[in-house]
Amino acid sequence: MLDAFFQGAHQVFAFDTLIYMLIGSVAGIVAAAIPGFTVTMAIILTLPLTFAMEPLQGISVMLSVYVGGYTGGLISAALLGIPGTPSSVATTFDAFPMARNGEPGRALSLGVWASFFGTIISTLVLIVAAPPLAVVAVRLGPWEYFSLIVFALTIVASLVGNSLIRGLIAGVIGLGLATIGPDPMMGRPRLTFDMDLLAPGLPFLVVLIGIFAISQLLDEVEIHGKKVNHALIPKSIDFKTWEVMREVLMRPVNLIRSSLVGVVIGALPGAGGSIANLLAYDQAKRSSKTPEKFGQGIADGVVASEAGNSATAGGGLIPLISLGIPGSAVDAILMASLMVHGISVGPRLILDHADLVYGMFIALTVASFMMLVVCVASMRLFLRVTDIPKQFIVPTVMICCVIGAFALNNRMGDLYLLGAIGLVGYILKCLDYPLAPLVLGVILGPIAETNLRRALMSDGDWTVFFTRPISALFLAAAVLSVILSIRSIWKAHKKGNGNKDALA
Repeated sequence: MLDAFFQGAHQVFAFDTLIYMLIGSVAGIVAAAIPGFTVTMAIILTLPLTFAMEPLQGISVMLSVYVGGYTGGLISAALLGIPGTPSSVATTFDAFPMARNGEPGRALSLGVWASFFGTIISTLVLIVAAPPLAVVAVRLGPWEYFSLIVFALTIVASLVGNSLIRGLIAGVIGLGLATIGPDPMMGRPRLTFDMDLLAPGLPFLVVLIGIFAISQLLDEVEIHGKKVNHALIPKSIDFKTWEVMREVLMRPVNLIRSSLVGVVIGALPGAGGSIANLLAYDQAKRSSKTPEKFGQGIADGVVASEAGNSATAGGGLIPLISLGIPGSAVDAILMASLMVHGISVGPRLILDHADLVYGMFIALTVASFMMLVVCVASMRLFLRVTDIPKQFIVPTVMICCVIGAFALNNRMGDLYLLGAIGLVGYILKCLDYPLAPLVLGVILGPIAETNLRRALMSDGDWTVFFTRPISALFLAAAVLSVILSIRSIWKAHKKGNGNKDALA
């Protein structure tokens, strides 16, 4: 075992491997910071460059892009209110208000440190508990996945903002948008109204960019239209990296709980960072003694969302290494990279290629430290974004959004959809409808529908959802979650602590 460990360490700590990993880390951070470009796209672009490398060297570079990508999304989320990737949606809830309140440096530092500790915790779990967690993960059927999504949908109650009714309406709109286009099982068109534009459906990334980015940019133009020379964040920057590190460590329960949520969600095939960061944020809010402060720029919200999505990096490798089953699209690309080099991925991977597996553990840890160093060293550069006058940054970000939306499928139709959805998001924002439940509906709707139909095709008996223990556990947790949320909102309404229109 020690021989394999040292062999893996020897390959990872080779000078050229470290240089390639550093480049990969920077590339992942930059790619994820651009709205519309995902971690998956960055990994796919990296894959051909690793074909000429040794297997562990290539995997180490891709893991660097992976870890950097999960962190890079927080930059645009915190500074612009636009999630760079789907896995940083919840980061906008508190990081952006914190930056708006004159603390952009603190918002970024909190996210970077939370991401670092989240990845380290997930790596430790990966090393210690990979085999048993993988066995549990692969035993879950469509019944359990559907029940898990139902549980995840209950977090809408935590994201409704000032009005429960408006939040539920936004969530229903999101679920409705998710049904446009071909159905996920048979490919039959739905709600397309014979329009070619709607025939392929609404790409999730286009909806995400339109709802968050375009509506935010329109809002910036309208509110501050007469002060175009002002930056998006006008106040001076207070930058205290090490003090913020202690601030993150002073929240051990939130940090560990959010990281474990990320590990578990990451280990479930088909789930990923976009669900993990929302669930981690929701659990942090429910467990907080001051839930009313969430959404106003509270540190607990930033720590929870970033620790949750970054921890999926280690969690996703659990079924891949133990059973040869990728937990996400990125893990599938990592598996393809190994197969290109002639390495069979499966239960015997750790027996036949122990040096490779230990090398992946070491590479994941090294990539985390590289991400931390790169982010801390370059954070002042990122924060210079706040000094750029809005008359320059708004059109620049708009161009990035358009390029990101077009690059997804190379379709002009996606740009028309981007404009229309952005306008809808702006109108909803003006009417004080929360946008997060809408995006949640778009994310979770197709997953819920697919697993529900698979479950019913396997067994038409609805009671199976309640007789399978893990499925029943998720459904019970969903019911309890709804009851606690309504109780919390009602108590706040009764005491007059929250918005008096909370239930309106």
